[in-house]
Amino acid sequence: MAREIIKSPCLWRYHPGMVEFEEDYVQVRQRNFAALERPRELVVACAPMRSQVNLGRIARMAGCCAVERLIVCGGAHIDPKIARDAATTLRIEERRSLAPVLARLREEGYMLVGLEQAEGSVNIHDFAFPRRTALVVGNERTGLLPEDLKQLHQVVEIPVYGPPAAYNAATAAIIGLYEFCRQHPHG
Repeated sequence: MAREIIKSPCLWRYHPGMVEFEEDYVQVRQRNFAALERPRELVVACAPMRSQVNLGRIARMAGCCAVERLIVCGGAHIDPKIARDAATTLRIEERRSLAPVLARLREEGYMLVGLEQAEGSVNIHDFAFPRRTALVVGNERTGLLPEDLKQLHQVVEIPVYGPPAAYNAATAAIIGLYEFCRQHPHG
């Protein structure tokens, strides 16, 4: 497949006392993905979602992050137009409800880390994700239910700096996945 290359105009950097022009950047579309030194021990578990778009976005990001598996609850359907290659390459498990999934992941030795605004939560900027993590994402409207919160080892909160007062569930999951990968860039 031919790759599309887009050249940007010269960009400049400010240095005290002078403006310096850099060479043109050349955009490379669909760069090959980075190799990991070891498989990621990361699972994403999603409460039943209302929006298939949100689930598709989460699946796509999970695929980009080389997530071990994605567990979706409720009558989940992942739109392949949104999830792209992740719809066929990511290990996706469908379950009825979240509580038994969390119990099973705990037995498998995962640290259950929920993304939620909650009393006692830890700011994501201050949280060190363990390598073996299950990232738990709540429903778009109700978040994580009290019975699910009780099963978690830790609740992580992403700061919000303006209205609306909360992130979309897919956006929060994407931020959580990115932060995990930032902390564990090699797997």
